[in-house]
Amino acid sequence: PSNKFSKVSHLKPMLSLSNAFDKNDMEDFLKKVNNFLNIKNENLEFFSEPKIDGISATLIYENGVLKKGLSRGDGIIGEDILENLKTISSIPKKIIGRDLPKILEIRCEIYIGKKDFLNLKNKFANPRNAAGGSLRQKKSEDTAKIPLKYFAYGFGAVEPMIFKTQSDFFEKITNWNFITNPLIKIVSNLDEIEKQHTLLDEERSKLDYDIDGIVYKVNDFNLQKRLGNTSNSPGWA
Repeated sequence: PSNKFSKVSHLKPMLSLSNAFDKNDMEDFLKKVNNFLNIKNENLEFFSEPKIDGISATLIYENGVLKKGLSRGDGIIGEDILENLKTISSIPKKIIGRDLPKILEIRCEIYIGKKDFLNLKNKFANPRNAAGGSLRQKKSEDTAKIPLKYFAYGFGAVEPMIFKTQSDFFEKITNWNFITNPLIKIVSNLDEIEKQHTLLDEERSKLDYDIDGIVYKVNDFNLQKRLGNTSNSPGWA
């Protein structure tokens, strides 16, 4: 791996997530959200998706063409790894679709499947380590030899904003040929949140990729905006 990649400021910070370790933590999160929004009805829609244990990256499209690809870095400044990201054939280099935003920044998680990792395990400690090392190769031809995959999960800058909810965003980008995780679900109360957690916990060992949790996001972007972010994590996820 090389540390000669140029540093680039993110258009919008790539934040971390706050953690919930049990049902009580999740209950506190729901209460906080409901109180802040002053919503008495607790059946607020949440978008649930597995949290992939990979390497975060962001793809920036201008008028549908992939122009920049950055690593997460410290969340404020990333590294230009565009040529290495372009070796992942399933990442769209050009988006064909109607109503495309002029600027569209897609956040994704890069990973190596467990089956693919079996052929690499002599060189790397674990799949995450393998994905991270592969994205930092000096020559993109070396990255191209590694079977990297990705899931798109969110966005940074979008101009003009055309999405209303996280589920709407997922539907549109799936139509634009981005790969999204099939194990997504809309849930709307603590029971459904718990049910989805139990379900994914049972499925976890059968998946071809590592997950280290589930992410729950308030589905509505207007409500997300009202809830805002702290300096390092969103208040809506």
